[in-house]
This record gives sequence, C-alpha cells and structure tokens, in this order.
Amino acid sequence: MAERGQRKRLVGTVISNRMNKTAVILVERLTKHATYKKYVRRRAKYMAHDPRNVCQIGDKVGIIESRPISKRKRWQVADIIEKSQTV
Repeated sequence: MAERGQRKRLVGTVISNRMNKTAVILVERLTKHATYKKYVRRRAKYMAHDPRNVCQIGDKVGIIESRPISKRKRWQVADIIEKSQTV
C-alpha cells in the first residue's frame, strides 16, 4: 500500500469543545504587510475531530488535515502540546 503524502500540520488553541467529538481551534500566524512591511496577526478557526473528547478550552494542540469528516470538519487533533492551567 502506498504511503500517505505529507499532511499539513498546524498548532493552535482550543476555544470551544461543546460539540461531541469536535473542538474548535484558533490558529494565529504572523504575515508581513505587503505595503507597510509591518507584521500583521492573522487568525483562522478550524473545526477538528476529537474522537476521545480530551481537549479542554485553553489547551494548545496540534492538528493535521484529513479527509472530510463532516460539512466543516477537515482536520483531526493529533496531540495535546500543552494543557490549560484552569481547573
């Protein structure tokens, strides 16, 4: 069987985990403005598949792209990099 190609990998913060087996991840990146050459913060929200419901709000997680799981879910939670400090 052929190996799967390199999948995109992003790191972000969990901002919602209210849905069953789904977490909403906020990914921030810095891009340089074309005219002013100043760094601008860009944000994107991704819905990621979390089959064991282990993500909590505030966790820093890594996500990888996957096949379409539902209408808006195209990513999976790969690992939890850092747990949130809230109890």
